[in-house]
Amino acid sequence: MLPPKKPSPTAQQQLERVFAELNAANRESLLAFAQFLRDRQGPDDTGLPEVPQQPLDIPRPEEESVVGAIRRLARTYPMLNKDELLHASSSLMSSHILHGRPASEVIDELETLFADAYGRYAPDEST
Repeated sequence: MLPPKKPSPTAQQQLERVFAELNAANRESLLAFAQFLRDRQGPDDTGLPEVPQQPLDIPRPEEESVVGAIRRLARTYPMLNKDELLHASSSLMSSHILHGRPASEVIDELETLFADAYGRYAPDEST
């Protein structure tokens, strides 16, 4: 008789295993990316309030991580389609984490990226 087949790990179990194997910086990046994916889904039929059409006034702190900047900018521009910003944001975060670009330089580019996306979203209101 064959031993019972072990059930395949669920996606959540796989994610937890990978998360446990990462160093602190990569854990922070993975968490930020997961939150970014969650936030890009947008409101559903849960009765959430309507998304603002103007950027929110969330000032940039003096000391901010790249991950923190992505979170802040996603909250500042809730009306933007996060799918459009995902690739560029990920590339910028990777350039900081993997290639050592200074955080302030990457954050400046992230701010430009989000502001430009808003300009395309509402071109007549970005003046």
